[in-house]
Amino acid sequence: MKSIIVSMVAAAGLMVAGSALAVDMPASGKAKCGACHAVDKKVVGPAYNDVSAKYKGDKDAVSKIIASATKGGSFGWKLGTMPPKGLGATDAEIKEMAEFIAGLAK
Repeated sequence: MKSIIVSMVAAAGLMVAGSALAVDMPASGKAKCGACHAVDKKVVGPAYNDVSAKYKGDKDAVSKIIASATKGGSFGWKLGTMPPKGLGATDAEIKEMAEFIAGLAK
């Protein structure tokens, strides 16, 4: 009985995580960034909505997000340190995600 309850709780958690990723996010973002980030809530790193809000109205938002994701670090979020290029994202994947994240503020 206990294992059934644990399984149900785990399944519910996956459904919630899946709905947070339901935004039209690039596939590489789900695969390489989704373990630590979600669109609408802090996981290990900040929510994409929060990152987007930080750079809202900044014409250099995409390039700043690219620079942060490429070099890694904590960037003042106080949530831990992101490794450079996350889980091995390519420059093209980082650019695609940076454009996605910056676009959330619009």
